[in-house]
Amino acid sequence: MESPHFITCTIVGWLPVFTRARYLDLITASLTFCRQTKGRRLYAYVILDNHLHLVVSADNFCQVIRDFKRHTAKEILSVARQEDKRWLLKQFEFFKSVHKGESHHQVCQEGFHPQAITTEDMLRQKLDYLHYNPVRLGLVDRPEDWRYSSARNYFGQEGVLEIDSVEL
Repeated sequence: MESPHFITCTIVGWLPVFTRARYLDLITASLTFCRQTKGRRLYAYVILDNHLHLVVSADNFCQVIRDFKRHTAKEILSVARQEDKRWLLKQFEFFKSVHKGESHHQVCQEGFHPQAITTEDMLRQKLDYLHYNPVRLGLVDRPEDWRYSSARNYFGQEGVLEIDSVEL
């Protein structure tokens, strides 16, 4: 198992995709699936309207994250089509990367900016950064008040996602 990494996945153009329950359910289901079937361990998370931060590890780390992003993008496009979200689909077309030869849309920005977490101090810094993100944005007063954050798990509350214990 690789060491834990801090990663960020961002929607193209910082579009506010994760504002409705259906899209949030989709992302949490995808994260749960990766945890249960791909051996991906989830140590911390925060899901905001246009990006998410994770502290994760996995064997074949890059492949697991790539598959997660690809699957999630397909699901987001499927929901957008079902809901006839033409404006959103047009934006995904506009932001299509030149690297996506066969695709007509791009949902997530390229890459995920992995940062290996090698010390307890670095882990604490990343946990604080991601858990306090909704507070800094003025969305909640306390990290544990944000429903889509592992801060709830760390504060002994039930979280939306199950997390793993981290060991460095």
